[in-house]
Amino acid sequence: MEYYDIAETWSRDQIAGEQAKRLRALIQRAMRSPFYARRFAEAGITPDSIKTVDDIRKIPFTCKDDLRQCYPYALACVDRSEFVRMHCSSGTTGSPVAICYTQKDLETWAGLMARGMHAVGFRKNDVFQNMSGYGLFTGGLGIHYGAERLGMMTIPAGAGNTRRQIKLLKDFQVTGIHILPSYAMHVAEQVRAMGEDPRKLPVKRALVGAEPYTEETRRRIEEMLDIKVYNNFGMSEMNGPGVGIECEAQSGMHIWEDSYILEIIDPDTEELLPDGEVGELVLTNLTREGMPVIRYRTHDMTKIIPGDCPCGRKHRRIDRILGRSDDMFILKGVNIYPMQIEQVLMSMPEVGQNYLIRLESDGSRDTMRVMVEMCNANFADDIRQLKTLQERIAHRLFDEILVTPIVELVHANSLPVSEGKAKRVVDLRGENGKA
Repeated sequence: MEYYDIAETWSRDQIAGEQAKRLRALIQRAMRSPFYARRFAEAGITPDSIKTVDDIRKIPFTCKDDLRQCYPYALACVDRSEFVRMHCSSGTTGSPVAICYTQKDLETWAGLMARGMHAVGFRKNDVFQNMSGYGLFTGGLGIHYGAERLGMMTIPAGAGNTRRQIKLLKDFQVTGIHILPSYAMHVAEQVRAMGEDPRKLPVKRALVGAEPYTEETRRRIEEMLDIKVYNNFGMSEMNGPGVGIECEAQSGMHIWEDSYILEIIDPDTEELLPDGEVGELVLTNLTREGMPVIRYRTHDMTKIIPGDCPCGRKHRRIDRILGRSDDMFILKGVNIYPMQIEQVLMSMPEVGQNYLIRLESDGSRDTMRVMVEMCNANFADDIRQLKTLQERIAHRLFDEILVTPIVELVHANSLPVSEGKAKRVVDLRGENGKA
């Protein structure tokens, strides 16, 4: 097995030892932050309070509202003159979550990203097209700097303009891409619409992330484009992309534990959960010097995969992101995650690439309407055939979510397509229906 750097070869004991050392240094550093100085004082935390990694649970959680209230500089552990870049969340109301980076932070981030890209099989002789938005969104520059650190020729294509994307893929013989899962399927459909076979594109592997998606969607993208698809996980609060990434085994995303402490908690009780149980992901950034974030509640739902990875790395793995605790909706007393619906739809060959969940209310009862695009080849004119398919989809969804939805079949490419993260749920029930 070819590794990118020495940290990938560490044993569990070596990882734990380095985490403890870096955690103690982090607490000392965080004392300089106005926010954490106050938070530690309120909790009675001193540098002597933290001796082992387990001691991290003495520290209160940090949530997104905390980070918004810290806008713009209350998280800072260094003088403002040390910052060389800022990224922030895409919030449209109130203060966003803003993270400022020192030069060392950017170098560390690029190294972690390059390590992850190497783990999925990218090498210096690849040509890499970054089909992600640049600017304040971390997925653009974060992936870009990692790709360049690895030595690949990197095309900063950005998001959108699908015909140009396809032209670049072909003209420069692009072998690797970074792309949203929903946009990957859209690109494949556009190649088909141009009268060409998307499987003939030169791309061999793709980093896919930024929005939750199912294993069924992964396999569909792989089949449509004849490529290998690797899951990638990140968030602005923890640097951006590269926090967790699959290796070539495609058996879960390694969290680089020399830079992050990983916890899975019950989102209601906040108790630590054992490996293999689904809960909310909590992360601590050990190596960021400018604005570290400690015990951050991500609201992303996943689990730690027990056992060792076939690749030999001992950095623990998390399962794909199953959804967000705050994306869950309640219908007729049932907790439902959009990913449950996608899992069913993407497993059915008659179903196209796009769908939309509409939550509606007539004043007395709530209903769920699932609008499903059909494959062109499978959109029959026979009303009985369509009715049978509607009933089969509704039955399969009931088996998964225990609620019978209204299934509406629509023509391929008739639902809105976003060049950013796909919007899968529209809640029209009003405030009373969202409780």
